[in-house]
Order: sequence, then C-alpha cells, then structure tokens
Amino acid sequence: MFLRTKFWNDRLSVLRRRQLPTKHKIHKTITTPKHQKQSITKYIDMASSSPSAVVLSLLVALTLISSVVSSNTLARNQTLRSDEKLQELKRIRALLKKINKPAVKTIQSPDGDVIDCVPSHLQPAFDHPQLKGQQPLDPPERPRGHGIIAPVNENFQLWAESGESCPEGTVPIRRTSEEDVLRARSIEKFGRKLARSVRRDSTGSGHEHAVVFVNGDQYYGAKASINVWTPQVTNENEFSLSQIWVISGSFGNDLNTIEAGWQVSPALYGDKYPRFFTYWTTDAYQTTGCYNLLCSGFVQTNTKIAIGAAISPVSSYDGRQYDITVMVWKDPKHGHWWLELGSGLLVGYWPEFLFSHLRDHANMIQFGGEIVNTRSMGYHTTTQMGSGQFANEGFRKAAYFRNLQMVDWDNSLIPLSNHHVLADHPSCYDISEGRNNLWGDYFYYGGPGRNVRCP
Repeated sequence: MFLRTKFWNDRLSVLRRRQLPTKHKIHKTITTPKHQKQSITKYIDMASSSPSAVVLSLLVALTLISSVVSSNTLARNQTLRSDEKLQELKRIRALLKKINKPAVKTIQSPDGDVIDCVPSHLQPAFDHPQLKGQQPLDPPERPRGHGIIAPVNENFQLWAESGESCPEGTVPIRRTSEEDVLRARSIEKFGRKLARSVRRDSTGSGHEHAVVFVNGDQYYGAKASINVWTPQVTNENEFSLSQIWVISGSFGNDLNTIEAGWQVSPALYGDKYPRFFTYWTTDAYQTTGCYNLLCSGFVQTNTKIAIGAAISPVSSYDGRQYDITVMVWKDPKHGHWWLELGSGLLVGYWPEFLFSHLRDHANMIQFGGEIVNTRSMGYHTTTQMGSGQFANEGFRKAAYFRNLQMVDWDNSLIPLSNHHVLADHPSCYDISEGRNNLWGDYFYYGGPGRNVRCP
C-alpha cells in the first residue's frame, strides 16, 4: 500500500508542474460501437484541472477500450465455434445418411433402440465397390463334426420380444442416432475400436484380458458357447466384452481380425445392456473395419438377428444361466468367413477380399474376456469382466466359455490342442480351465477389477 501511494503522489507532482489546462480531450481513433465511443469521449471530457481526475479519466478510458476489444474477440470466437459446430453437425448427418438405409418397416425396441428392416441389397455392405450390385450369397458348406447341439432362441434379443419381425428379403439393422456419433471421440473414430484390442505379450495399453488361445498352426474357424452377463462398466470410455477372435498376421500394423460375441459398451450404444456384436479389421484397428454394420464389410443374410441389439434374458448370480453359441469359419468353396449362432442360424459373412492374411487362414484363435482400464480416478477401474466374479466361484456365479472347438484345414470341427491360458492381470481378472464329457474344453473367467489385490 505504501509503494502504491508514493507512486501516485509522484505522478500528481509531475502533473501539477505541467500546469495542465482545465479540460483535456484526448483524440484517439478506436473502432467501437457508437454508444461505447461516446462513453469514452464523455469520461475524458469530464477531466478537470485536477491531475487526479485526468489520471482517473485515463484509467476509465483504458478499461472501456479493453472491454470493447474483449467483447469483439468473444463475439468472433463464438462465431467460429458456431461455424465449427454447424460443420460437425453436417458431417454427422452425412454419416447417418450413409449408415441408416431406407427401411420398409421400423420396429421400436423396449430398450429404446429403433430397428429398421432394410432391403438386403441396400444394406451398408453393398456400398463397397467390390459388392455394388451384388446379392447376398447362398448358405455355405458347414464344418463337419458332432459338437454339442445348442439351438438358439431366435427371440434372444430385446427388440424381438414385441412379436414384430422383419419381412423376407430384408435385414434388421439397429438405427444409429446423432447421440451415438457424438459420444465417440471423433466422427472418424465412431464405430471403431482403439488400437491394441488383441492380447499381446507386452501390456500397458489399458486393455486387459483373460483368455484361452491357440497359435502356431493354420486355423479355419472357431466355435464356443459364451455365457451372457451384464457386467458393470465404470465409465463411458471403458467396455467389457466376451468374444471369439480369429486372428492372422503379426501384432504390427498388418493385423487381421474377425471378432464376435457380446459386449457392454456405453460409448457405442449409450447404455449398459449386453449386446451381440461383430468386428473386423485388416490393419490393427487403425483405418479399416468397424463394429457391426457401421461400415461396408460384413454382409448380413439373416432376417431375425439384429447385430448390435441387446440380448435378453441374461444370467443372474446363483440363478438361471444363459449362453449364446457362436461359430466363425472359412467357407472352403468361396473363401468367405461366415458367422453362425446356435446350430444352424446363419447371420452373414465377411467377404474374403476384405482381408490380407485372413484371405488364406488364421494363425491364432482366441476365446475370452477383455476390458478397458482407463484409470480415470487414478487407480484401477472397477469395470467388471464376465459376471464380475473370479473364476473359482464356478457355475452360476462366474462366467464361462464351454465346448471350445476350432475348424481345421479339412473343414472339420475338432477339440483344441496345445492351447494356452493367460490372464495378464490375474489379481483383477483371472481364468481357470477344465474338460469334461458334457462341456468338452471349457473355462471360467472374469473378476471385479479393483479390489484389495488389484489397487
């Protein structure tokens, strides 16, 4: 306070010595609105012979000038942001127009989803240059082998509980909304996984796994029954899934994968329901591939299954258990990779030309669970894998995969051989395998995430 008083006393002494006239009008061209310019002039004109009044006038004028500049800058920034939002909205609507095809019928699902019945030849896959003008293929030759019969209930999805169905010649497609796209990190990332979504020897990418896998040979498909639960997912940027991976290539940028199973993904779907899903990529999740039917790739042939729709009913702790049987295999005649639910319910196929390494065969098959751990609170996530219970809890408590099989070069389903078991964070999520006459090769897996042993 002393220094400030001394400064102003010195300034006043200087001004008195200059013997300023009674009124001083400072002329400065300032680009301002008319009423603000008049206000500035008024305050400067009010200066009297008192030096302190001159100083006060200068301070007021400078404050007003600063306010004008700030308001102009704010207005420009708001205009820029409005333009950016308008451009983003235009891009989102263009994407939605590309994804959401004209429907001949629309079905409202109890969970809020809208299911469009789209003519088969208009589905997104046929936007691909190599598929334009084509029709879905006839059913392929199924693998030989006497696995456990596992019929699937065609009404295992929530949207079908209304009794409504899509007419012949159409496929049911979950409609994508603006909100779905806005939840993504960017429009370009919408419908895509982040890189490093396959287990690899070096971890630390935030993806954690509990899996059984085979590698070191040539594989032409895989099959398993996957127990369905509703694991808790901590935040929108995390997910929990249980799936089969069919993999080829290295773990570099040439990685090819085909994936199918169920997942809970708030970012992708806007809720926490377990949903049947598919995925594919040919460059390690960088620019190719997508979930479900969110890009041109997977060709759906089924009129009763909506990929990306919620599964119902689901398993409960110490209660009734539900699973879905998933098989992916390479058609020996045309080379396409087909997807089947249960024993005989064909969903569709991935054309062989989508891939590089998988055009021939897979060199790794993987079964199990995966979560994303963002450590958003500074410690390990509480996002659950499977049922949220550790493997030693066993049946009706821990999640399971049963009847694990692979397809060999002769298009035959065979048991696993020389397989490996891995949980890369066993204090958070673990796995325990077994074999019996009813379930063949099986395993329990999962966990709660953060706990006393998983800080």
